[in-house]
Amino acid sequence: MGLRKLDANTLDHILESMIETVGSSKDEIFRIGEQCRHDYETITDELKEVKRMVALIIHDGDKLETKVRFARKRLSEVSKHFKDYTEAEVRQAYEVAHKLQMELTMNRQQEKQLRERRDDLERRLIGLSETIERAGSLVSQISVVMNYMMSDIRQMGQALENAKQKQDFGLKIIEAQEEERKRLSREIHDGPAQMLANVMMRSDLIEKIYKERSGEEAIAEIRSLKKMVRSALYEVRRIIYDLRPMALDDLGLVPTLKKYLQTIEEYHKTTKIQFVNIGEDRRLPAKYEVALFRLIQESVQNAFKHANANLIQVKLEIKNCVISVIIKDDGNGFDQEKTKPESFGILGMKERVELLDGEISIDSKVGSGTLVMIQVPVANRE
Repeated sequence: MGLRKLDANTLDHILESMIETVGSSKDEIFRIGEQCRHDYETITDELKEVKRMVALIIHDGDKLETKVRFARKRLSEVSKHFKDYTEAEVRQAYEVAHKLQMELTMNRQQEKQLRERRDDLERRLIGLSETIERAGSLVSQISVVMNYMMSDIRQMGQALENAKQKQDFGLKIIEAQEEERKRLSREIHDGPAQMLANVMMRSDLIEKIYKERSGEEAIAEIRSLKKMVRSALYEVRRIIYDLRPMALDDLGLVPTLKKYLQTIEEYHKTTKIQFVNIGEDRRLPAKYEVALFRLIQESVQNAFKHANANLIQVKLEIKNCVISVIIKDDGNGFDQEKTKPESFGILGMKERVELLDGEISIDSKVGSGTLVMIQVPVANRE
């Protein structure tokens, strides 16, 4: 018994050392990534300036080349009819031609040097971009590993009897966290980040309108800007709600869906949502309630974002052995043959359904709306 306790203490000490080492490595990689981002921005600015200089010197070179041709033609004419020109005129023609030729040579040399510098900067940007991407990926992976090590893994030794179980468990944690981070990253990028960027642009526009036009026009723009800010605030709140609606744990799937659909219908005043529950109104295991809520949420959000639907119908039926869900909209629809197979939203929905051993089908045509049908078995499941 004492030996087992000693082994556990030793393992804890090893894990703590590993966590400390991994944390230091994560900080170092983060610093490298930040330095690369700083260098990337600096080089990007320099590249813009070099490209501007290249365009300018090419323009000057073209003008010089035209002048050189005229100067050579003039010199050729003077040389051919030497007796018809004075010595001063001959000397001037030669000097002008020589001077322009020297300027053109220097111009071409500068152009070559600038082109080489431009190409070198572009190569460095590619390298930095790859380094930044790798650093970000490594930091993300290390964060997952640290979270995994700092969790209750110390108490899982007896439950996970062999290395295969431990490996599968770790991989599922990593995959789930990475997928959730990708989804959240896409949501923030496509929503609040884009809106805030537009807010910055519109604020500059308001300032310009106020200075160049009138205060009334500026106030009108401010009102429009307030609507945009309100939309951004809604997106932020929606994303926070998306992370984990509290009502799902307290009330269950059906009441949470009713509240969620009612809320977004009130916000999107131009779209009506019809929700029908024709099955049993009972609690399901947590993983089913979360997965089904996410699937319906994703389908409804797609109808708002991409389909411009006027009516969205959600039908839920819970039976003893199977759960059926239908989400239908009258929006724009899409060409399924042209849709990328790795589409983030559709792929995520299919993966969620597969984890529950269910089936999903998506039927859509351009101009005819979209129909999503989901069936998930629940018989004899905990």
